[in-house]
Amino acid sequence: MNTTTLVTPHELAAILKVPVSWIYQRTRLGQEAIPHLRVGRYVRFDPQQVIEFLKERQASDSLLRRDL
Repeated sequence: MNTTTLVTPHELAAILKVPVSWIYQRTRLGQEAIPHLRVGRYVRFDPQQVIEFLKERQASDSLLRRDL
């Protein structure tokens, strides 16, 4: 069984060293939102998924800028 530890917005902000407000903003972006789960009214994150998502976005943004 694969157990993943989910973290709170405050814990994710500490891991990424960003403000908690940045985390909440990034959960409201529709398809561009960072990966998250809603558990009732609470938001939880898999830190590995979020880090992979951000790395992929950074790589694709770099490619787009190079094409300009």
